[in-house]
Amino acid sequence: MTFWICQACGLEHPDTLKPPGECVICLDERQYVPPAGQAWTNSPRLQNRGTTAGLVEAEPGLHRMTVTPDVGIGHHSFLVETSAGNLLWEPPGFISEQAVALVRERGAVAAIAGSHPHLMGAMISWSHAFDKAPVYVAEADRYWTRRPDPVITHWSGRESPLPGVTLVQCGGHFPGSSVLLWAHGAAGKGVLLTGDTLFIGPGNDTVSVMRSYPNKLPLPEAAVRAILDRLHPLTYDRMYGSFEHVIDHDSPAVVARSLERYISWLRGDVHDDY
Repeated sequence: MTFWICQACGLEHPDTLKPPGECVICLDERQYVPPAGQAWTNSPRLQNRGTTAGLVEAEPGLHRMTVTPDVGIGHHSFLVETSAGNLLWEPPGFISEQAVALVRERGAVAAIAGSHPHLMGAMISWSHAFDKAPVYVAEADRYWTRRPDPVITHWSGRESPLPGVTLVQCGGHFPGSSVLLWAHGAAGKGVLLTGDTLFIGPGNDTVSVMRSYPNKLPLPEAAVRAILDRLHPLTYDRMYGSFEHVIDHDSPAVVARSLERYISWLRGDVHDDY
């Protein structure tokens, strides 16, 4: 079987003799088709070219997974350990026996989830490698699934796939864009895994939100307010993004300060020399 992977976004597509003609994820205004055109690969090809996976501890009970060289957008995945099995957050678009063995060393994967369609990678192949672990996809983003499968569980609002782990739908980047709250992280103070729902700035002291990050399309004030409102009740201290960045402590204050500043610019309340 050949499950094609879009080289631009890394999302897995169905088994077909020939690669798909287009990737609807990349055709959407939140993403893009590279100037050279749509291109396709698959995990066996990537493995033959030397692609490997790595797993390192981010903190006790949380491991960061990387793929080298990058596949698709090049995001990092996370493995969250719980008493009822582990959750794979935002699986990569690459899977191999070596990658599966790395994850299996930390215990069984009991659930898979991600923040939005761009960062779900080869979610079905990863599920099938772990006894068809359920894959949690926001109902609002159902359309974007390219490889439908019975392992997919649709959810809305809030969902707790495993003890101490809560998915929270915030909207914004996509209608179903979500974050993962790991209650036991940061020594019990709580950890938030943000994906692209909140993008941590390069200084690790700000966050931003966008409809499209590559195409620089902002969100309206109402959407930013909705994100703030949905995050406000959550208890957490540390935040991990999907591209190495971490806000180590006092993250709720960083979120509030950053997004209120964002709204000020949207409203034109900030005065500057133009």
